[in-house]
Amino acid sequence: MKTVNKYKTLALANESFSKSDFEQALRTYALVLKDYPNSKEAYNGAILSEMAMSGESGAEALFDYYSVLREDDAEQADLIISEILETMDGTLEQLGDIITQPLKEHLAFEDGIMYEEFKAIVDDEGDFRRIFENIMFSTRVIITEKEDFVDFLDKLMQNNYHEMAMSYLEGALAVHPNDKELRKLLRRLAKGKTVEN
Repeated sequence: MKTVNKYKTLALANESFSKSDFEQALRTYALVLKDYPNSKEAYNGAILSEMAMSGESGAEALFDYYSVLREDDAEQADLIISEILETMDGTLEQLGDIITQPLKEHLAFEDGIMYEEFKAIVDDEGDFRRIFENIMFSTRVIITEKEDFVDFLDKLMQNNYHEMAMSYLEGALAVHPNDKELRKLLRRLAKGKTVEN
């Protein structure tokens, strides 16, 4: 019989790791593995906790990278991090630039433009609708900051993209169901108001 709630316990383990309480994180990941031995997230988290406890300075950067990947595609993130951990032989040197370069630089290599760049183009041209429609059909806008996400939703609503704004917001709420700011945005969107900055 399973004694732990997998998702709650993983969330607690991840929180402990984020607070640099690696020993507690390791214990919590181990609880998950006891009941769910095939949990890749728990396994990867346990390995990263052990590495952090043994003084591997890059373990935290790898954990942050893993967290960002999981937001986009959890299954793919599990595979990528598992492969990295398997090829590391106990050191993080083989990760090279992918971990040391800033997240934004890494994301810039993906198929899309950063929100800052998109915003700069809109500021220069002054026509959100036209620029958004051009970009929407050729690439995607990469948003890494919550403030930028709120600003983006506001612009969508101001330009009558209410359904699209709702779709983005519902997706964000699926990942962060208890986020008060996102829930507030949802209520405003439902009432047809624009988001305040």
